[in-house]
Amino acid sequence: MDNNTLAEDQRVRARQWFEALRDRICATLETLEQEAPSALYPDPPQKFARLPWSREQEQGGGVGGFLANGRLFEKACVHTSTTRGRLTPEMAATMPGVGSEPRYSATSISLIIHPRSPKVPTVHLNARYFATQDYWFGGGTDLTPMLDADRRADAPDTLAFHAALRQACDRHDPDWHRRYKAWCDEYFYLPHRKVTRGVGGIFFDRHNSGDFERDFAFTQDVGAAFLQIYPAIVRGRMMEPWTRADRDQQLAIRGLYVEFNLLYDKGTTFGLKSGGNVDTILSSMPPMVTWK
Repeated sequence: MDNNTLAEDQRVRARQWFEALRDRICATLETLEQEAPSALYPDPPQKFARLPWSREQEQGGGVGGFLANGRLFEKACVHTSTTRGRLTPEMAATMPGVGSEPRYSATSISLIIHPRSPKVPTVHLNARYFATQDYWFGGGTDLTPMLDADRRADAPDTLAFHAALRQACDRHDPDWHRRYKAWCDEYFYLPHRKVTRGVGGIFFDRHNSGDFERDFAFTQDVGAAFLQIYPAIVRGRMMEPWTRADRDQQLAIRGLYVEFNLLYDKGTTFGLKSGGNVDTILSSMPPMVTWK
């Protein structure tokens, strides 16, 4: 099997798994919408709308999954995409394995969940397979509690989230969790605010151990860990009432999401520069936010 055929086979396998993960996550979020107590969440439960998109200049497209104005989730977006294209000279200069042919192929899943309750943390996850003349995986997941009492390293939700990710990493390399947790803290730091946007998680990029099967299995375990721990956190917190002061703090913390994604996020930058779908790229923006 030549390198191009091998890369395409790898991309197809990754795409199929990302799309299967998307379907499982969407089904789980729709179940949580149904389970949320009507006393706290009187609006009717909502389901995901699936909106396909395509890119004319190059081969590619994807499906944007949008849940809007839910009873439990004020906004939830779960997207998958698969593309081929040519890197700009600026991007090619920063990518490994480009050589004289600046073409790439990629497939990914990305999600953001903004709950209605300030007691339930916001969460983000993405995973991607990217190939030039080499391949790598990237992605991660991070948790953003809204209230000061929950934005601590020793808060129960923080501990549970990190424990699940540590377990996923440790199946493959006992050093990966330490490395990727530290990378997450560094990556999601807002220097102009001198704060991290949440309590972290893991972040990895250009992950290539030289063994595709190992790297793919690791990426799958990260997705499985997310699907196990985040719904458990939601179910543990969605029964709690909240106050107007809690809501005000939630709207202010959401501002960190906007600032990070527009100023620092590499995925946002790459998606816009490579001609991606603007609606999915910017869907991480919260539905309501305040700044002082």
